[in-house]
Amino acid sequence: MSGHSKWATIKHKKGAADKARGKLFAKLIRQVEVAAREGGGDPDMNPTLRTMYQKARSASVPLDTIEKAIKRGTGDLEGVIYEQITYEGYAPHGVAILIDVLTDNRNRTGSDIRTALKKNGGSIAEPGAVSWQFERKGVVIIPATADEDSVMLAALDAGLEDLVAEGDTWRLTTAPTDLPAVRTALEEAGIPIESADTTMVSSTEVMLDTAEAAKSVLRVIDALEDNDDVQDVYANFDIPDEIMATVEV
Repeated sequence: MSGHSKWATIKHKKGAADKARGKLFAKLIRQVEVAAREGGGDPDMNPTLRTMYQKARSASVPLDTIEKAIKRGTGDLEGVIYEQITYEGYAPHGVAILIDVLTDNRNRTGSDIRTALKKNGGSIAEPGAVSWQFERKGVVIIPATADEDSVMLAALDAGLEDLVAEGDTWRLTTAPTDLPAVRTALEEAGIPIESADTTMVSSTEVMLDTAEAAKSVLRVIDALEDNDDVQDVYANFDIPDEIMATVEV
C-alpha cells in the first residue's frame, strides 16, 4: 500500500525541535481547550478531544494542565475564546500549504502569516486555491521494528487504510473517525505508538530532490510554526531520505 506524502512522518521527526523551542505544550493545551469547547468535556463522547488528550499526554503535558484546559473549554474556568482559521498559501517550488491557526486576534495573526510567507519566499493564496487537493486523515507512527503482519492483524478491522514503511518507522493511515479505534487496537496488541494524530494528506506531491530546494521549503514551514497561533502546517512536498538526512534548516 502506498500513495500518501511522507510529510506526516517528517513532522513527527521535526516535533523534537518544537519541544526544544518550548512551543509544543502551549499549542497542545490550546487544541485541547478548543476541542472541549466544540464537542464537550468528556473524551469518551468527544473523539476530537480524546485524540488531543492522548496527544498531549504523549508529549508529557501534566494531567492537571490538560484538565484545566478542558474546564476552560467547557466554561467551568474562565479562558480566552480562540477563533479557528485556515490560511492557504505557497512555499517555493510551487509547494501548496495549509496553515491552521487558533487565535484571539484575527488581524494580528493574518498579518504575521503573510509576513512569514513573504520573508521566506512564499505567498498567501486565495481561499480554495490549494485546499481542494487535501483530505483529512488519521495518521499513526509506530517503530519499524513492529512486525508488519502483526500490525495488519491488529489494525485492519479497526479501520486501517494504508501502511507504509518510511525509514525507521511505519506510517498507518485511517479515516479521521477511525483513528481512536486503530490506536486502541495497536495498544491492546502491545505495539508501541510514537504518535497518533489527524492530518491533511494531499492528492499531489512536489518532489524536492535537492538540498537547496528542501531547505527553502522547510524554512517557510519553520517560520510559520514559530508563530504561537499556528497549530499545524500541512504541505504537499516529499523529500528523498538521502536529501532529508543532509538538511539542516
